[in-house]
Amino acid sequence: MSIALDAHTQDVLFREAHTARTFTAEPVTDEQIQAIYDLVKYGPTAFNQSPLRITLVRSPEARERLLGHMGENNRAQTAAAPLVAILSTDNEFHEELPRLMPHFPQLKDMYDADRPARERSALVNSTLQAAYFIVGIRAAGLAAGPMSGFDAAGLQKEFLDDDHTPLMVVNIGKPGENAWYPRSPRLDFDEVVTIV
Repeated sequence: MSIALDAHTQDVLFREAHTARTFTAEPVTDEQIQAIYDLVKYGPTAFNQSPLRITLVRSPEARERLLGHMGENNRAQTAAAPLVAILSTDNEFHEELPRLMPHFPQLKDMYDADRPARERSALVNSTLQAAYFIVGIRAAGLAAGPMSGFDAAGLQKEFLDDDHTPLMVVNIGKPGENAWYPRSPRLDFDEVVTIV
């Protein structure tokens, strides 16, 4: 194989990693999340636009507000997770482009003039960053439980604003007892890859 990472690291990040359903009570610190972010922020996005925003739900009051918007099957695990992150898309990401792409000053105005294109780009690139975030959680020795089963409009109104669209909710912590289901099948290389 021509993978630069050793086999153990490949297992931690991909082969042995699962979506966690239960967690221990061990807390997840702000320092751990900052270390994760400081690693994954280097993952590429189109024009370095970096539209992902992260809201950490820590207080019991905020957790209760969140639970009211989670799908019924996701409430118990979200209630029990040591930390929950709401990942959202900043549809006004272009306001940061003069700082993020200083050598292309007209880019901000290009995105400003075409909101549908801006929102499409924000969704694609924030989703990409969400994937980096999940892999970063695994790299920190933690487990992630990403979920899309929630009332998006309610979650947006409760925690965000009109310019931020909820993307997913991620439970974060050390995996608990019976933390995951058995690995589901994956498609083989020949089913996914076309060589032309």
